[in-house]
Amino acid sequence: MKAKWVRLAIGRKIDYWLKSITDESLRSQVKDNVIVTGGCIVSMLLGEPVNDFDIYLRDKSTALALAKYYVDKFKKNPPQSFKNDPEKLVAISVREDGERIKIVVKSSGIASVTGSNEYQYFEQAHGDEEQAEFVEAVASEVKAETERKPDGDKYRPVFLSANCITLSDKVQVIFRFFGEPEAIHSNYDFAHCTCYWDSKTRKLTLPSEALEAILARDLRYLGQSKYPICAMVRIRKFIKRGWNITAGQMLKIAWDINKLDLNSIAVLEDQLVGVDTAYFVQLIEMLRQKDPEKVDAAYLMEVIDKIF
Repeated sequence: MKAKWVRLAIGRKIDYWLKSITDESLRSQVKDNVIVTGGCIVSMLLGEPVNDFDIYLRDKSTALALAKYYVDKFKKNPPQSFKNDPEKLVAISVREDGERIKIVVKSSGIASVTGSNEYQYFEQAHGDEEQAEFVEAVASEVKAETERKPDGDKYRPVFLSANCITLSDKVQVIFRFFGEPEAIHSNYDFAHCTCYWDSKTRKLTLPSEALEAILARDLRYLGQSKYPICAMVRIRKFIKRGWNITAGQMLKIAWDINKLDLNSIAVLEDQLVGVDTAYFVQLIEMLRQKDPEKVDAAYLMEVIDKIF
């Protein structure tokens, strides 16, 4: 898909999402502070289905306000398991940890609404005329789908974890990082994910290194990623989709992993957030029962063999 159609599709998606924010003051605050980046742009450029639109915020105050807004919405209409256990619901909160914003779910580390039927907006399209029709279809389908839902179901929070809140209608708001695109991407793992759309300018930026990686379906590790273990696990997904990675790029990931103190449960937990979340939350809980601070390597191997 051509860049201009990607830009239009993202812009219209974000416009509909913004309309769902009922707090007008917050909506106005968020409007010019949205950065869309990551896999959704890659998928559209390649004509592949989009899983989620990953949204970041430009500044901490906006990110914090939006996190609190969606946690409150989740609490007002929680899944049945939380309705049956009010104490577990009360325990969900938003916390500032230095420069980090963290969604705290004390019961299990995650909270979710299961069985949600998410609408598939993006289908493959070919050719300029067809792509133009595709962008118009995106707008009409998004509008039709959201209008069919009760007000409370439009872009509702369906999954909460420490770093992000996933909404229905294919939107994920990430709070682990915020700032200008360069600051956000300094934490990223692979070059192809560094294309971005900016709500302030409504422009789509496609760095040359990212485009080269996308065209070649080449996994180029940027180095210094905050989550090298996540990068290592993500390789599996890309390999299945026909991407390639060299031994040198894998060595770069191994080098960054080597710098981590994985004997610390706190470090291990932070590294595993966002990677097969439900399974790894169970893993961390079992390790904490054994020792709340340090990882017992032999026990870790035993638990992994049981869970995976």
